[in-house]
Amino acid sequence: MPLSNLNHEQKEAILCKSGYNLIIASAGTGKTSTIVGRISHLLNNGVKPREILLLTFTNKAASEMVSRVSNIFSKEIAKEIMAGTFHSVSYKLLKELELNITLKQPNELKTLFKSIYEKRVFMDRDEEANPYDGGYLYDMYSLYLNSNNSEDFSSWLKEKNSSQEIYSLIYEDVIDEFNSLKKEYGYVNFDDLLTTMLEVLKDKRFSFKEILVDEYQDTNPLQGRLLDAFLPQSLFCVGDYDQSIYAFNGSDIGIISSFSKRYPDANVFTLKKNYRSTKPILDLATKVIEYNERIYPKKLEVVRAEHKYLPKLLAFDELFSQYEYISELISKSETSHSEIAIIYRNNSSADGIEANLREFGIPAKRKGGMSFFDSIEVKFILDVLVLQVISNDMMAFIHIVEHGKGIGKAIAKDIFDALIKLGSGNLLNGLFYPNKDINNPYETKRKSQQLGLFDDFIELGSVSKFKDCNFEEAFLSNPILKHPKLGVDGAKYIYDLYLLLKQLKRTKNPETMVTSISSSMIYSRLKDMLSTKRATQKDGTINPIQKTKSLAKINRKAMLLKNLSRNFSDLSKFINSMILGGSELSEGEGVNLLSIHASKGLEFKEVYIIDLMDGRFPNRKLMSKGGSLEEERRLFYVAVTRAKDILYLSFAKYDKLKKISFVASPFLREAGMIIEDKE
Repeated sequence: MPLSNLNHEQKEAILCKSGYNLIIASAGTGKTSTIVGRISHLLNNGVKPREILLLTFTNKAASEMVSRVSNIFSKEIAKEIMAGTFHSVSYKLLKELELNITLKQPNELKTLFKSIYEKRVFMDRDEEANPYDGGYLYDMYSLYLNSNNSEDFSSWLKEKNSSQEIYSLIYEDVIDEFNSLKKEYGYVNFDDLLTTMLEVLKDKRFSFKEILVDEYQDTNPLQGRLLDAFLPQSLFCVGDYDQSIYAFNGSDIGIISSFSKRYPDANVFTLKKNYRSTKPILDLATKVIEYNERIYPKKLEVVRAEHKYLPKLLAFDELFSQYEYISELISKSETSHSEIAIIYRNNSSADGIEANLREFGIPAKRKGGMSFFDSIEVKFILDVLVLQVISNDMMAFIHIVEHGKGIGKAIAKDIFDALIKLGSGNLLNGLFYPNKDINNPYETKRKSQQLGLFDDFIELGSVSKFKDCNFEEAFLSNPILKHPKLGVDGAKYIYDLYLLLKQLKRTKNPETMVTSISSSMIYSRLKDMLSTKRATQKDGTINPIQKTKSLAKINRKAMLLKNLSRNFSDLSKFINSMILGGSELSEGEGVNLLSIHASKGLEFKEVYIIDLMDGRFPNRKLMSKGGSLEEERRLFYVAVTRAKDILYLSFAKYDKLKKISFVASPFLREAGMIIEDKE
């Protein structure tokens, strides 16, 4: 990269000596160019590409940086650089060491966790504090892994919520059983990739001469320990404390703020020139963020001289009139839809604006709510594919079978264990060729009142209730049908899976498999169940129009997955690609609907920040659960600095559906947009 293309601060950072270097790079100051420039400098000075480790917040960011390096050098050189997120890099390195691990999607192992949790009965309860449900306990344990400072889980939980201490023995036993099962089957989720890598680094050394870290402000304590465990000869960390917005996920702003204290002879560089936003937009963002404590001194300079538009405040008497007016503005805008973003603090805001955009015939793509790959209909297809690669994958089986009527996670796990027993260790053998000598494949579980474990498995059921189901004889004679809690609908669902797995034996092509699964009877049952559930109204009636729309969305997702599979001939590579990169995909084309977290790192010509009401933004509910006004202010700063030319800030005074009155966000006052709000 020619140094002539860079400004003085960027050059100074790029040419710094090896050691511990922190680059404070505010929004729009060219941090990507600086990182690419640093990699180029290393390569030009004899560092081999395989001796460079680049850690980014998204795999997409790593890919873009490596692509820019390839334009300067060559694809062959660039592809040798180890680059990606902490999680994807750990996965690659662990695979190189030939560890026997099977990667699961971010929320997938939650199903396994819940199946273990659902066996527990809490006899002793605190009247004022109910035990966490299984899903929330799983999330808390994940947060613990990412944010703890070496204390055990019970001590950490007690500090977070002392009223939960009464349940800690049961919680710990669930976690122990969960970790044992993961180890037995070789399962790892994203947290496990880092903790496993941390263990490996106690004995294994990698020959990286410099580690570069992007978005350093969002590093959490687990990632920080992992970074130190690499024993880096040189660190080049790029970040901005004003954009630290992942505290809810365990990130610790103290990691970037204590850099100079933790590393001897550390150097701190600051990129001052903003190339993205006009001066009025940047002035507004700066005015608000300066209410937060300054960790490292910085004063941004605006490079762009032109500014045709001033930031504009939109105030409305009613919430939905806000969405309607913004949709009308966009319909008249000369800006292309791909260069327009509507940014919100809460996902509930997206529903209203998306509906209004549709009324105006404006296409929109939404990112930052539930991931495409976290939707049940997509996970189901991927789980069936996983069984084609690893037939004994307990997690995939449970996640498929739990959706059968009357089954659920706990019974699904019972059936999995039974099939493994019937197949002498092989699930598919247990399904297709069960051992005829085993009459009762269901085992009595351990009992412990203290740990909330009771044996609720009384006696085997009769298979006579399934005689009119038209099952193949081979399936009807399978002892798994003797589970006492398995009903006719549940058995039909498992039979449909049996038929699908038989059909999939005939092909190895990912696209053909996705097509077969999405057109199968079991997937049809799943679609009907999901669309019915999503169309059920508060009074229990089903909205037929909503059900039709829901079915169309499910079919569209299956088609998108099929299109993605066309790029792969190897099923394993397709599955791993979907897991590691899935959270970064968004659907469709048009106006960008983004949560603030999803907007990070992006920029748009025209930006609307909506629902700027106190309570919604800042989100007082999340603040009461451990957030802070400072973090909410950083979120506002990130949202504003996505805008290049045109910025609208919008709020409403009343929600007529919920009958709630609002006052404007304090950030609008801090920005000088509202001098006085009498209401």
